[in-house]
Amino acid sequence: MARMSTKLAGGVVGALVVVEGTSGVLQGYYTPLLTDIARHLGIHDADVNWFEAAQLLLSAIVVPVLARLGDMIGHRKVLIGSLVVTAVASWALAFAPSFPLFVLAWAIQGFYVVWLPLNVAIIHSRARDREDGAALTRRGAGIIVAALQAGAILGALAAGQLGGMLPLWASLSVPAAMVTVALAVVILKVPDTGVRAGGSIDTTGTVVLTLGLLALTGGLSLIRLDGFTPWVAVMLALGAALMWLFVRVERAAGEPLVDIALLKQPTVWPVILTATLFGVSVLGAQGPLSTFARTDPDEVGYGLGLTSATTSYLIGAYVMSLLVGALLFARLSARFSPRAVLIGASFLVAGGYLALIPLHGSTAAVVSCMVVAGLGSGALVAALPAAAASAAPPHQTAMATGLTNTTKTLGGAFASTAFAIALVSGVAAGAGGESTAGTLSGYVTVWAICGGTAIVAALCLFAVPKVAFQHNVDPLEAEAAGAR
Repeated sequence: MARMSTKLAGGVVGALVVVEGTSGVLQGYYTPLLTDIARHLGIHDADVNWFEAAQLLLSAIVVPVLARLGDMIGHRKVLIGSLVVTAVASWALAFAPSFPLFVLAWAIQGFYVVWLPLNVAIIHSRARDREDGAALTRRGAGIIVAALQAGAILGALAAGQLGGMLPLWASLSVPAAMVTVALAVVILKVPDTGVRAGGSIDTTGTVVLTLGLLALTGGLSLIRLDGFTPWVAVMLALGAALMWLFVRVERAAGEPLVDIALLKQPTVWPVILTATLFGVSVLGAQGPLSTFARTDPDEVGYGLGLTSATTSYLIGAYVMSLLVGALLFARLSARFSPRAVLIGASFLVAGGYLALIPLHGSTAAVVSCMVVAGLGSGALVAALPAAAASAAPPHQTAMATGLTNTTKTLGGAFASTAFAIALVSGVAAGAGGESTAGTLSGYVTVWAICGGTAIVAALCLFAVPKVAFQHNVDPLEAEAAGAR
């Protein structure tokens, strides 16, 4: 048994560590450079949120499709395909000459979001026949998430240093090269799990989901341009109607893109809702954190006035706390219940962001608040995919883990759009006229939303049955336990 555990951890998981480490670099590398990218493209600081909004929107559409495709034709094949697309987009980012092309390349790079659910599904497929399969899946997920956070730390620190030494195009080529290396590692070192669910892609559901998400984000985009107009109301109403239609289509589909019955299980829906709310802070708030740190207080009266190098230390401290939280999750959940640990983690996220509202006047205070939030965020990042995989049938593990990423991504996409609107409202005026800095009231709004959604996420987790997070829990047993 020990040899099998070592083989599982040191073989496939070792190769997947490279993939998730690269994913971490993608998530951490660009953040200290966002202000430099904004100056290069000639855009307002608030507009960098549209990078994330576009990427997260595309990710929300492609992740369920690719997760379903992974269950159908093999997780390894889809992982390789997503690596190829991400590599091409990452190289395009380094040389994009304009804002529209940069946004397009940034959006397509979002294919990397499917790596984590596919990697967890690969680990789960290799461990599912073991008596301790759920524990091995959690352990493997914790290892690769730790690699993800370590990659984000190294990426942030490297970008901070290279940003002041190299031309922007050369700095942006570094993550592209790393994705290319990760692609080679998967091709050479990750075997096919052999698990196939068969079936087909739900084309109708995919089209309806795409149109619904485009309508909702399009409506929010119009608010940014013209304020709340009748056209905004029409777009938002249309988006809501299409999402309702999507649920109806999925319920009637023989092979749905999103299994609504799976989503309704008492062990699954609180996890999925928590992932949605968690996405607001973990995905939507990183751009505002970077631009606030780079904002010059001598110009507008707030901000930290950091350089790209010193901003990278702040981002690095935050991501280091995510790494610690991810590593502590498995240990703490063995001593306490996983549900209790996740509830505590959600409250840490809430406390960290809400504390920023009064405590944003110094670098030390901001770092302290972000470390508190990061500890909780790390535990949630590690736990949610593994929890979903344990609650789902073996042939739906990629769909279940993909749902945590899809809904987390949706939360981040809508948050990024809302934050872009909040930060540009009442543009700050500097000594030389209009400034490109976001507004202080906008930043306070961002922190308040992040803290509030984390509190709601903690309350949702109280609805998870006590038997949840165990290996392939029977839905009827979970429902009965929840009733008790």
